[in-house]
Amino acid sequence: MKLNNIAIFCGSSNGANESYLKAANDIGKLLALTNRKLIYGGAKVGCMGALANASLTNHGHVIGVIPQKLVDVEIAHEGITELHTVADMHERKAKMAELADGFIALPGGAGTLEEWFEVFTWLQLGYHKKPCGFLNVNGFYDPLISMLKNTVKEGFMKESYLDLIISEPNPKTLIEKMEAFEMSSISKW
Repeated sequence: MKLNNIAIFCGSSNGANESYLKAANDIGKLLALTNRKLIYGGAKVGCMGALANASLTNHGHVIGVIPQKLVDVEIAHEGITELHTVADMHERKAKMAELADGFIALPGGAGTLEEWFEVFTWLQLGYHKKPCGFLNVNGFYDPLISMLKNTVKEGFMKESYLDLIISEPNPKTLIEKMEAFEMSSISKW
């Protein structure tokens, strides 16, 4: 599966480690240099802004999807290729899911996790067959993956669902693995 349009969820802050901004820059640049469109949350701040700017600097196509409330507080990135203003977070996620061929979470906070988990849940339920990955910078997602393994162990999630998660520290390798992703048949509850 060729991933032409990749949605990336990430923080609107820089994070405590400079490697997070570097990762945002690296994957933004990679998307542009490989002729992939970036779909992201439309902000000009933090890792989100760095991601968009890196893609734009390398002549990438950047599509932002941002709720009106965030436009009102002046964090919308006005210099991107396309900016879609939507009513709320629900519309934002639906629009990003519609536009994307796959989903990646960079390090981020509750919003990043919530957005990624929604599309991951949709994958589990069969609403789409698009790959979902973590750019696991500095092992940022290791504790979460451990928690999900515990969720399997405790009987709240099937191991086959855990196998759907693609986690890599290297952007190029992550995208390659996502392109090789095939949705296996998942048994029902």
